[in-house]
Amino acid sequence: MRVVMIGTGYVGLVSGACFADFGHEVTCIDKDAGKIASLEKGVMPIYEPGLDVLVEQNVKAGRLSFSTEPDAVKEADVVFLAVGTPTRRGDGHADLTYVYAAAEEIGRLITGYTVIVTKSTVPVGTGDEVEAIIRGVAPEAEFDVASNPEFLREGAAIEDFKRPDRVVVGAETERALAVLRDLYRPLFLNETPVVAVNRRTAELTKYAANAFLATKIAFINEIADLCDVVGANVQQVAKGIGLDKRIGGKFLNAGPGYGGSCFPKDTLALSRTAHQVASPVTIVDSVIASNDKRKAAMADVVVRAAGGSVAGKTIAVLGLTFKPNTDDMREAPSLVVVPALVKAGARVTAFDPEGMDEAKKHIADVTFAPSAPACLEGADLAVILTEWDQFRAFDLKTMAEGLKDRLLVDLRNIYTRDEAERAGLTYVSVGRPDAGSGASLGAKVSDLARERDGRGAAR
Repeated sequence: MRVVMIGTGYVGLVSGACFADFGHEVTCIDKDAGKIASLEKGVMPIYEPGLDVLVEQNVKAGRLSFSTEPDAVKEADVVFLAVGTPTRRGDGHADLTYVYAAAEEIGRLITGYTVIVTKSTVPVGTGDEVEAIIRGVAPEAEFDVASNPEFLREGAAIEDFKRPDRVVVGAETERALAVLRDLYRPLFLNETPVVAVNRRTAELTKYAANAFLATKIAFINEIADLCDVVGANVQQVAKGIGLDKRIGGKFLNAGPGYGGSCFPKDTLALSRTAHQVASPVTIVDSVIASNDKRKAAMADVVVRAAGGSVAGKTIAVLGLTFKPNTDDMREAPSLVVVPALVKAGARVTAFDPEGMDEAKKHIADVTFAPSAPACLEGADLAVILTEWDQFRAFDLKTMAEGLKDRLLVDLRNIYTRDEAERAGLTYVSVGRPDAGSGASLGAKVSDLARERDGRGAAR
């Protein structure tokens, strides 16, 4: 099939390359001439494992091309809208400016029956507006508008596209549905479920999925805080509940809060849409507030671990991106934690395997180190903010000898207290109480319980 992908951001580029690898003829279009020129040279605008190889293979095979001109729309069977929908300033709604502009341009170019598909994450009802825009520009055109939300994890996007849990297709006609089933036919070999729904259901499904996953993260982070107080271990709690098939173990890793291009933006957009139609999603509202509070609290964790002050101390921050295997800095916890440490008087040296260039655009008053060992050199203490694999194999004894305060604050729980303390480190993690604290905390809880029971008896 002839496919056009409008937008070469994360979703558009990964989806376009994967469709080409399925055997379709794909043209990726973007108005950014510099980005297109780089793509034609094989230079990727984002870091995603394996994407450069996939693009190169399909360009050489003649199935994938890039352009700043939208002429390929004229001959396309399917046109995807994969443009950005950032949070709109002032009110938190998704900004659909790029979606609507692309729809108007498509309307002027389509010839013959075309399925226009929103791949971008958009609020419920956006497809209706896209259809109205195209119909207004081309009243006689033969087309359908569908929704096909993406469910790609940064760092594992190619695998997610080719071996997805499901494909959600929102179409209003059988003809459009048939075209999209044909487009995804290669996945039938994997018996991938195709969830065929109406357009509005598909649009809401994407937001609901991200909101639910964000809720799991916020939930386990609050449980981690409770574990710190009562002397329980959040990792063991997560395992205990995650083995329940109704809950599942994914997204139950305590840490400094969620970030990235999806969860913060999509939870906020869902909340705004719900309030707009007078059907508030109070759980999602609470998740947003909880996550914002979580990020801010992480700097306080570091300060407390350092004895109540970091003024004049050099802190080595390991990891800046919101998660490993990406260079994405959008809404990363580091954007809150690092400035807070600087404001508290610390000198921060930071390193990230892939996110340094992006981080430099957003974080000021920080020294960026060329490697993890260089980052640790001369530091008083270290903080792990992102769980990159290369941070999991440190020689902790060497780290302890190099850090002046011999303090490691592990906000991702990638080490154990025993191994850190054997190496000579003072170790602070998330939701895992200090060694020996369980008894005293347990006694404290018992005292509180007795006090409560006493009050009840007195009443």
